[in-house]
Amino acid sequence: MSQSNVPDFAELLSGAQRTAVHLEMRDQYGVGDEVEDIDRFTRTGEIALDPTASFWPDWLGIVKETLARGVVMRRARIVSEPVTAYIRWEHAVTPLNLEGGEQVRWLPRRQASDIPLPGNDFWLIDDHLAVFHFFTGDGDWADPGFEITQDPAAVNLCATAFATVWERGIPHEKYTV
Repeated sequence: MSQSNVPDFAELLSGAQRTAVHLEMRDQYGVGDEVEDIDRFTRTGEIALDPTASFWPDWLGIVKETLARGVVMRRARIVSEPVTAYIRWEHAVTPLNLEGGEQVRWLPRRQASDIPLPGNDFWLIDDHLAVFHFFTGDGDWADPGFEITQDPAAVNLCATAFATVWERGIPHEKYTV
């Protein structure tokens, strides 16, 4: 797909009919729209759970539209323990994901050693389209920031990895950092 023909993520997610699952495997992200909130949390311990602030209105709007079509949205995170400051922040803001309708689970990295995992975070839409996300070493979006594939081997790897992580994962409400 040429860059000019690449749909944005909201457009990709709008095609989901049954499921949209996301696997996150980094202990640190540094994407621009989160930096200010993370810095404040790291300095003060204060967490902003305002669904109308920052990037949340856009994201929660996409989630609401997706769920309204009957799509199930699940997010799993593989994390090292003890967790990083970023993961503490992410855990603290996850109630916004849950209020939006996403289901979220956490898996300690030590419990993932025998799971074949793709080399990058991904979204898997309806078990047929994988969107791999690429990050720099500092955790910001790489250029390009993603790759879309329907390659059966890649899609199968993502589906199997996510299913195993989800099965072993701890629901957000029961996972403490």
